[in-house]
Amino acid sequence: MNTRDQAHRAATLYYLQDETMASIAATLGVSRSTVSRLLKHARDIGLVTITVAPESGFGRQIAQRVTSRFGVRAHLVEVRGNAPDHVRLDHVARVAARLLADWVEPGSVLGVAWGTTVSAIADHLPHHPCPGLRVVQLNGSAQTRASGVRYAQELFGAIAGAFDAEITYFPTPAFFDYVDTKTALWRESAVRRVLHLRERADLAVFGVGATQGRLASEVYRAGYLSAQDARELQRARVVGDVCTVFLRRDGSFEDIEINARASGPTPRELARIPRRMCVVVGEHKVPALMGALNAGVATDLVIDHRTAAALLAAQ
Repeated sequence: MNTRDQAHRAATLYYLQDETMASIAATLGVSRSTVSRLLKHARDIGLVTITVAPESGFGRQIAQRVTSRFGVRAHLVEVRGNAPDHVRLDHVARVAARLLADWVEPGSVLGVAWGTTVSAIADHLPHHPCPGLRVVQLNGSAQTRASGVRYAQELFGAIAGAFDAEITYFPTPAFFDYVDTKTALWRESAVRRVLHLRERADLAVFGVGATQGRLASEVYRAGYLSAQDARELQRARVVGDVCTVFLRRDGSFEDIEINARASGPTPRELARIPRRMCVVVGEHKVPALMGALNAGVATDLVIDHRTAAALLAAQ
């Protein structure tokens, strides 16, 4: 099967049969990244054309209400009502990728937090060279039971490759076992250089991790938390995380014990970044999103209309 035929087969499965990239990869006997490239090739050569209907009055009203209520610029993505979760995520990620490509500037610093949503965004980034851009990893990815480092390296490599940018990795655990260990490592010059670059970020992109739901967040399903950690989060009434820093629904985070051992920037540290894109899909993420917005982590929210409506209904 030649490339065009593979692209046609992948596009048919993805756009017409609502198959996931993972299932298409298994069907075609290729990697998930190859499926992403085949779908892009299908669009580039005209096998697939995508049109966006003008935003409805109802959609504009929802976006305006979210903006007014939470003080963020809401970028609403209208998806057909019966679309499954993975299709909703794909549509929202596509919009977020185009916004990100529009917002990066030569010589700037882009902070990126790894996660399922950001991985979907990376799949849709156009090749958009941005001279002097540096991509910095916002939170560590190593873990005790399995390595998340390779996953993070592939993700950041894809994002940096789209912009022809340099990468600065953050080679630390997502969560330390001991606060003293983190404190000592934070004094090391190599780590301090990364922290300093993180502080200089002009733009950040991240998702919101939810403690439950069908589209499980990476931090909860990939072995980053022990059973004891999970129990402590439940006792602390945690609803989710941003950059692996845990939050309650009201946006509070400072007295949650595990946050003292987390490698990611706190909401207060994130707020120093001028533009912060939060990308969210799924009603199950509404409690976590409420916590994130109450903590003031975002300036821009990219969200599908169903999740936005659920957010407004949950006030």
